[in-house]
Amino acid sequence: MFKGRTALLSAIALGAIVFSAPRPQAQQSQPASPEKATTPNETPAGDPLKRELSDKEKFERQKAVKQELKGPYKTWLNEDVHWIITDQELKSFKSLSNDEERDAFIEQFWLRRNPNPDSPENEFREEHYRRIAYTNEHFAAGKPGWKTDRGHIYIAFGKPDSIESHPSGGAYDRPQDEGGGSTSTFPFEQWHYRYLEGVGDNIDVEFVDTCMCGDYHMTIDRSEKDALLHVPGAGLTQMESMGKGSKTERFSGGGLEHLGSGPGTQGNQSKQFDRLELQAKLSAPPVIKFKDLEAFMSEHKLLTGPVFPFDVRTDYIKVTADTVLVPITIQIRNRDITFNTKDGVAKGVVNILGRVSTISRRPVQTFEDTVEVQVPGELLAKTMDNRSIYWKSLPLRPGMYRIDVVIKDVNNPDHIGTWAQGVKVPKYDDEKLETSSLILADKMERVPSKQIGSGNFIIGNTYVRPRVASNAATPIKFSRDQKLNFWMQVYNLGIDEKSKTNSATVQYIITNTESNKTVLDTLEDSKVIGANSDQLTVEKSVPLTNLIPGKYKVVIKINDSVSKQEIVQSAPFTVE
Repeated sequence: MFKGRTALLSAIALGAIVFSAPRPQAQQSQPASPEKATTPNETPAGDPLKRELSDKEKFERQKAVKQELKGPYKTWLNEDVHWIITDQELKSFKSLSNDEERDAFIEQFWLRRNPNPDSPENEFREEHYRRIAYTNEHFAAGKPGWKTDRGHIYIAFGKPDSIESHPSGGAYDRPQDEGGGSTSTFPFEQWHYRYLEGVGDNIDVEFVDTCMCGDYHMTIDRSEKDALLHVPGAGLTQMESMGKGSKTERFSGGGLEHLGSGPGTQGNQSKQFDRLELQAKLSAPPVIKFKDLEAFMSEHKLLTGPVFPFDVRTDYIKVTADTVLVPITIQIRNRDITFNTKDGVAKGVVNILGRVSTISRRPVQTFEDTVEVQVPGELLAKTMDNRSIYWKSLPLRPGMYRIDVVIKDVNNPDHIGTWAQGVKVPKYDDEKLETSSLILADKMERVPSKQIGSGNFIIGNTYVRPRVASNAATPIKFSRDQKLNFWMQVYNLGIDEKSKTNSATVQYIITNTESNKTVLDTLEDSKVIGANSDQLTVEKSVPLTNLIPGKYKVVIKINDSVSKQEIVQSAPFTVE
């Protein structure tokens, strides 16, 4: 199994109170007589709610529905994740229409960034809130610390590797690349990071407190900390003090900085765009980790090396009327992964980048992970036919989407695999008997209460690890020493008004499709699974020891005697 490290999301409600437009004043003071016909914008007597709205009123009402995000969701968006949420995530979050979707988005927001998705704790989230608490304690300046520039950088990138602090300003000997010479400065700090992912190596970030009030702001102008910059004849550079330059020349050439000329300043002008680029990278939320893989997805970059094959399966599980859980299961054969052996352990590493977008190519969700497969070196040859499974569950609204997945063999950088497919996320009708996908799994078991609803392969209170076929036309394969586990949910069962219970039968049928012989046919009463619920979770495990090798099909029939509806789900499989 993969040991996954997610590099991949708490939320804000779109809400507003919509008021009915007031009646025209003339109608309030002088009701229309019965003989008078009303015009489209007049209110029928005694029924003000039936007045037809004008186009302007209709527009204002629609605008009010998404006027602003409120409550804890607004706090989460505007404060908690202000510095780390991407523009795509922000746009997607603001398009959500109810709290259930927002809660699901928030959960996925943090899961996507969890470095250890198998752990019930989310280290990224815990560290993020620790950073917020630290900034509020140390960087507050008439406003919460998280709102300051130092708070922004600390929250986004963490503690710097070193800090050069000048809390009182004062005398300062400039380095040669700032012109040399001595001056007096405002309070300032220089933070140094040896490496920032998505930004670069040896990054210096400078903050200056020009108001002398404790509010340090980030700057890319190294001359901004010079308190004598605009004082004639004071704070001269080395060349200026030698009479080889004038202080007024600092302001004649334009540019970002006013450092003056000197032995180490020749390249400053050409580096202005580098400083602008650095500021843009530092101000942006964390970038997608696997930029090399994104090119294969967004630009349809051609593969130059051997194709890295993998299989993908999508399933659909109802969460609410407007939200469907879409588990995406990716299967990779060990023989297609490049392993490096060190200290007796063979290790393969795969980067995975996935994106869900609308048919118009508007990104909806993105996920990225680094996953590892480790095998004892002496057993590597025997495990070449084994398969490793990766799983990501995404909440989506009903509709048409495109799913793109790109994987990269880290130990063989030219070994890239791509997969793209259009999917239709179903809309579950509240009045119609419906089911989720029928999932055939090689492992299915209950999970401890603390793991319910979170973690890889966990749906509700059950661990369900799907088997994945190599393509849609190929049945899922099982061996005779395994169990056939199947999982499915049933929605909208009828409830009897008197007994307040459901009344349906669940029929399980397994047929050998080559001989057309039925090897299993059994019935189960819905009350045994859940008597008072309009939703059932069907879970069964069948040993395959007694089945001869061949092709089979499992069929589940639901017959609801209350709503007088029937629904059937089936899936093929083979026994080897």
